[in-house]
Amino acid sequence: METAGDVLTALARRYAFGDLEALLDAGTLAADGRTREVAALCAFGQRVLDLDAEDFGMPEAAGDVPPDLLDRARASRMPQAPRERPRGALASLRPAYALLLEVIAVRWHRREMAALVAAVHIAGEYLAMLAWEPVLGHAGDPALLAAAVGGEGSRWGVPVDPDAPRECDHTRPERSACERALRVATMPPPGWRAYLDRQHSQVASALGDCAARCRTPCTVVTRLDGAVRAGLAERCGLANDFADGALVKLRHAAPVGHGFGVPSPEEVQAAWDRARTSLRRRPLGAAAMGAADDDPYPLPGLPGLFSAIAAAPIVPDTLLRDVTARITATLG
Repeated sequence: METAGDVLTALARRYAFGDLEALLDAGTLAADGRTREVAALCAFGQRVLDLDAEDFGMPEAAGDVPPDLLDRARASRMPQAPRERPRGALASLRPAYALLLEVIAVRWHRREMAALVAAVHIAGEYLAMLAWEPVLGHAGDPALLAAAVGGEGSRWGVPVDPDAPRECDHTRPERSACERALRVATMPPPGWRAYLDRQHSQVASALGDCAARCRTPCTVVTRLDGAVRAGLAERCGLANDFADGALVKLRHAAPVGHGFGVPSPEEVQAAWDRARTSLRRRPLGAAAMGAADDDPYPLPGLPGLFSAIAAAPIVPDTLLRDVTARITATLG
């Protein structure tokens, strides 16, 4: 016969943090020191699973979260003020992509395809920024970006003269975001947060265009060493292909997009198979997913793809798994 503790442990192992916290609130576990500890871990785990990045590493109202878990989450946090330290995902996107890989895997095993597609879409939006990170030395931090994209000969964020030949391939929203990125670090926190919410992904897209799509390159890329520029172009081209591919496009058929359907696991897998076929047309894509057929990851080859674009190893994080382990140990 299952006990209340068995049910709670089973929920924790399914990463059902919200359900577990609700049962604790209902008094399923006798009120003692464990209740507050487990409730705090559940609130934290659900925040991470929901990719609520602006509040990663913040104290939880339900109770205290172990500092080591908070510090790991802070590596993927988006700073909410221009001078906030540490810089989190503006210093490096690699921890955030490791976490995205873990979240995607958890969503797959829970058969939550709408949430999985949403996480994949987020990954696609910032993938070009991940490709630029080895060149910039940071992940598109607006406080540092001007040194890499500004200066003489740069058309970054420069308004288009309607009477002159068009020399920049950036869209109007991208140009606006690029211009704002150069000055947002001097703005008050509300302006900074508005930029992160609405325009930072446009800057990532603009960087991808500069490296891989621009027909009339300016000094944003021409200032780079030839070998560096060639590698960047290949990584950004692969990132752009992923963002434009069949898997990311599933978002438009899900509630998080513009339709009312939710893709099935079979539809997600089929879309990823089509995307892999397309990505393998690039030499870097073929090399990145050469061992995909033997990859146990739910979307085989995705960790290898992110690693190739980052020019650094990226493997799924274990943050959610470790939260579950803490919960079950406390319950036990």
